Amino acid sequence: MFENFRKFETVFAGRPLVIETGKMAQLANGECLVRYGETTVHVAATAAPKPRDGVDFFPLSVDFEEKLYSVGKIPGSYTKREGRPTDKAILVCRMIDRPIRPLFPKDMRNDVSIVATVMSVDHDCSPEIAAMVGTSVALSISDIPWNGPISGVSVGRVNGEFVINPTQEQRKVSEMAVTVASTDKKIAMIEAGANEISDEDMLAGIMFGHEENQKIIEFIKGIRDEIGKAKFEYPSNEPDHDMFEAIKDFAIEDIKFALDTDDKLVRDERLKPVYEKVHEKFDELYPEQEAKIDECLYKTQKFVVRRWLLDEKKRVDGRGMDDIRPLAAEVDLLPRVHGSGMFTRGQTQVLTIATLGSIRDNQLFDGIDDEESKRYIHHYNFPSYSVGETKPSRGPGRREVGHGALAERALVPVIPSVEEFPYTIRLVSEVLSSNGSTSQGSICGSTLALMAAGVPIKAPVAGISCGLITEGDKWDTMVDIQGLEDFFGDMDFKVAGTHKGITAIQMDLKIDGLTPEIIKQAFEKTHKARIYILDEIMLKAIPEVRPELSEYAPKMLSTTVPVDKIREVIGTGGKVIQKITAECGVEINIDDDGSCFINGISLENCQRALDIINTIVNDPEPGTYYTGKVTRIMDFGAFVEIAPGKEGLVHVSRLDVKRTENVRDVVNEGDIVKVKVLEIDDKGRLNLSIRDAMIDLDGAVPENTISDAPRKSDRPRRDGGFKRDRRN
Repeated sequence: MFENFRKFETVFAGRPLVIETGKMAQLANGECLVRYGETTVHVAATAAPKPRDGVDFFPLSVDFEEKLYSVGKIPGSYTKREGRPTDKAILVCRMIDRPIRPLFPKDMRNDVSIVATVMSVDHDCSPEIAAMVGTSVALSISDIPWNGPISGVSVGRVNGEFVINPTQEQRKVSEMAVTVASTDKKIAMIEAGANEISDEDMLAGIMFGHEENQKIIEFIKGIRDEIGKAKFEYPSNEPDHDMFEAIKDFAIEDIKFALDTDDKLVRDERLKPVYEKVHEKFDELYPEQEAKIDECLYKTQKFVVRRWLLDEKKRVDGRGMDDIRPLAAEVDLLPRVHGSGMFTRGQTQVLTIATLGSIRDNQLFDGIDDEESKRYIHHYNFPSYSVGETKPSRGPGRREVGHGALAERALVPVIPSVEEFPYTIRLVSEVLSSNGSTSQGSICGSTLALMAAGVPIKAPVAGISCGLITEGDKWDTMVDIQGLEDFFGDMDFKVAGTHKGITAIQMDLKIDGLTPEIIKQAFEKTHKARIYILDEIMLKAIPEVRPELSEYAPKMLSTTVPVDKIREVIGTGGKVIQKITAECGVEINIDDDGSCFINGISLENCQRALDIINTIVNDPEPGTYYTGKVTRIMDFGAFVEIAPGKEGLVHVSRLDVKRTENVRDVVNEGDIVKVKVLEIDDKGRLNLSIRDAMIDLDGAVPENTISDAPRKSDRPRRDGGFKRDRRN
């Protein structure tokens, strides 16, 4: 039945890689089932037979579909089916899109769709890498024009050694997580997160992954050569050469004048009459080809910018190749928020706001990997007004998700652990103005907001981008690219890091790949720029992390409850923990491993709740201090509860530093008081003292000297009377 079925096998990073094709989805232009270990991903590539009308770009879509049956889960939604793609799925789509897009013909306008469906997951064998390899196979054997193949690997570093496609356990201890995609000659894509890795080590890891990719590329070439289809022909969308030359000659001087400014608004205003002038002259010469005329104007702008950069080392705003636009950093722009910071680079401006919450505020996941929640979250918003456009907001798109994830990844290595800082942290970056590198601006703004909020980050992080211009063997890089250089250049190489090293990388290319020399120079330029931004701009706005949290931030304390004591802290039906939370006005969360987090508006209330919990799990000892609640008043003293079920007597002689005749002159039921444990008798009863706590903790001076704690015989009888020692 499946006469076209073929199976190809190899070994990939020590695990079996099996490609099957010809059995499934036989109506697709190209398809394959990838089995990597026990991870199984099906990839289908399809193309429209005709170009899409009215588009001036190549319409490629990539979908990475996470099916929860792949990990034996039923979706938690009401409909019990998968919904919109998760943020992680969107990031994988972008990761696959970036290396394959430049390898399609630039003048093709036929829709191309890639659908990678995750059908089973072995957590030691990445479904993302399997999907990238499967995409390369499906396109290579299809009839869709494409100049592949590519391959992708994940590179980790464990105990100082690079590891290809690290296992689940290796990923937990790896110093870096770098995805490298390659063609048979160049590096096509880099996506990285790292724990302050040096430029030299990062480059070595990238090249290590690039070398491993060559083995899989040769494997895919073998499959293509054996069963690949001939590529179909398509109508070119390239403007007529004579049309382009005529329009370029007519408009080039006006375009040079229009582009030669550091102000995006001025540039746009100057270009409007140029477009009008060109259409007035050429619309009649080339009827019904207005879109092609606009394409010629775009190509003329691209020609001007690239010639300036390559031949004259001139940038549109007059900067040198290694110059950074004017910078500014501010903190505390917004009252009442927990922390805020704004970073401005030229006409790019990002305001980031930090919000602190309890551990219960962490983000929960219903996905195919082993990550169930996270306590550090970064969101990025890109409103239309930031680029001077008018359109309604429709929620975050793939670009916003990707930029937010990059900024989040850049700061993960410096975020304090939950033990050090028991808060959920959310950052929101609002892009106020955009003219290139807003993702890197959000990294800088996020660092400012965290420091202003008092989050004890391990080191400040800054981000900067590097561009590239190429022509044959001739190339050059420029630091801090603005929008026009991104549009007309060949690369947007984003690098974030601390003084010590790199924390994140994202590389977007419009060409087929980079050489090691280009990557090395990009690292050198971004490193120098990053240090300048940190030292001369950001740390001058806020030299160090604030020592205290905002008064509006919740106060948080943490402890560890022995597992066998958790039941006592919670109590039957939750009575004990409910009583503590109600009495102290706090929120308490206890995990199964005993991790206990207490949060509330008042630090004093949080401390009281913590003292109560510690009292429950640890028996009181003489000499220790507690905050308790007066529960009963007697003629001879007051009973104070220091924890549910743990109560002691404060004798009337120990109520105050001055002589007390009437107990109610000092305390009443419900009062909160500080007490010191004086002794625990042989029956486990507590003798407490307010007087001693006042002297020891508050430095109170007693009016006169009185005897020590009441004698054991000076105890109340069960009937409320007072029993005297017969020896007296």
